[in-house]
Amino acid sequence: MNNLNRMDRRILDALQSDGRLSNVDLADQVGLSESACLRRVKNLESDGIIDKYVAIINQDKVGLPNDVFVQVSLERQQEEQLKGFEKAVADVPEVMACYFMSGDFDFLMRVAVHDATDYERVHNLLTRLPGVARVHSSFALRTVFKRTNLPL
Repeated sequence: MNNLNRMDRRILDALQSDGRLSNVDLADQVGLSESACLRRVKNLESDGIIDKYVAIINQDKVGLPNDVFVQVSLERQQEEQLKGFEKAVADVPEVMACYFMSGDFDFLMRVAVHDATDYERVHNLLTRLPGVARVHSSFALRTVFKRTNLPL
């Protein structure tokens, strides 16, 4: 797992739990001087280990309480068709994650929507994307848990 030492992992764990920690608080929490801590964070950022800082929004509170997991099969798995689909699906804002899969279907997506009627609109968009042969959708009944922190 990369060249992360124990201190880098402590920094990453702390930032995964609270990305708004000041350098002073982070340094205190992990037991480093402020300058050493800032240097390590900058190195983690420049190495691409820290990809970006974001706010995690409560889906329910912004009117998108439903997750739909969507399996998409393409007509053919040719590079041109895969790239065309991937480029087009990236422009559908309701698609929160999209994975190229092995197995019985080509792509698995998590789609955030208000309700079934809202998903029908998104479904119609998805079926018109380049190369789509089949779309299979499953509504999540309840979220048991979601993690944002990677196990380091």
